[in-house]
Amino acid sequence: MRFKLILSSVKPDITDHVVDAAKGAGATGATIIPARGTGIKEAKSFFGLSLEAQTDIVMLLVEEHLVINILNAIKEAGEFHKPGTGIAFAVPVEHVAGLESQMEKFEEEVRKSYF
Repeated sequence: MRFKLILSSVKPDITDHVVDAAKGAGATGATIIPARGTGIKEAKSFFGLSLEAQTDIVMLLVEEHLVINILNAIKEAGEFHKPGTGIAFAVPVEHVAGLESQMEKFEEEVRKSYF
C-alpha cells in the first residue's frame, strides 16, 4: 500500500472547514499544527514589532489513490483561487509505522476502489 502526506497551510478560521472537506473526500483524520508564515508581501509591523500571519498546517496521511480528490476538496473549501488563502501539496511517504490498527480498513478500501 502506498501513502502520501498532504500538507496544507490555511488560515485558522477555516481549518475545521478544510479538514471536514478532506474527510468528506476520503481522509480518515488530520493533524493540525499552529504556525506562522510570511508571503510575497513583507510582514506588517506595529510599533516596530513584526506581525506575521498566523496559519495552521494541516497534515493528512492518505492512500495514494485518494490524493487528487482530497487536494481538490481542500482547494475548494479553502478558496485557494483567491490570493493569500492557502496552499496544499502532497509528498511521497516511504515508510509508515503505527497504522497497524487501521490496515484492515485501508486494505478493504483499496479492494473496493479496484473492483
